Amino acid sequence: MSGDKDEAPPIRVKGLRTAFGETVIHEGLDLEVERGEILGLVGGSGTGKSVLLNTILGLKRPEGGCVEIFGGDIHDPDARAQVERRIGVMFQGGALFSALSVQENVEAPFIEHTDLPHAFVRDLAALKIKLAGLPDDAGAKRPAELSGGMRKRAGVARAIALDPDILFLDEPTSGLDPMAAEEFDTLIRRFRDALGLTVFMITHDLDSLYAICDRVAVLAEKKVVAVAPPAELEKSDHPWIKEYFCGPRGRAAKEKHG
Repeated sequence: MSGDKDEAPPIRVKGLRTAFGETVIHEGLDLEVERGEILGLVGGSGTGKSVLLNTILGLKRPEGGCVEIFGGDIHDPDARAQVERRIGVMFQGGALFSALSVQENVEAPFIEHTDLPHAFVRDLAALKIKLAGLPDDAGAKRPAELSGGMRKRAGVARAIALDPDILFLDEPTSGLDPMAAEEFDTLIRRFRDALGLTVFMITHDLDSLYAICDRVAVLAEKKVVAVAPPAELEKSDHPWIKEYFCGPRGRAAKEKHG
């Protein structure tokens, strides 16, 4: 894509309405993600964080409104075909193919979307595995043989296989010990800085929000009620935001990363 569309925001959600039967999840939801930023998405249980992610990815069709990726409607087949390779996704736990090795998992996007020679694909996949900070012997292992942190790194290696412009992460540090979570945050920030990625990240990890997010979008009342850096959200009068960012865990995260 080029011209005006290439100047469009990486992600723009306008007037979104999503529902399952009679249950409305989002109503009049607006969100715009800036190029090159790391945006964290937070919200209480049942606010539809994963539903929003799936809708932005084109996996769920909304009941109203629209989702644009680089100016193209993700739910329009022609636009979707143009942006598919510009998107990388890591779902919870890495979502790797359990029967394949890490190397084969990372090769999979190349095989699906390109006609590159296999020897070249093998080398590119090995490079992505190395970039994700995995040891040399990790490529030959299956996901079950890896620690939780290594599985997530393998998931990121696969997500960045095709050099996407946008990286989507679903609870990337969930289940990791604090040291592994901090290392993963550092990895994501390094990828953003080195590769110029825009990162959209669902997380409940306050350390991640303070450590690497430029802005945080808050889901409540079926829409995005605030989008701002964590330090600004601390000043909000919204009850949920106040409790989340100014409670004991929020204060500890602020002190650690302030």
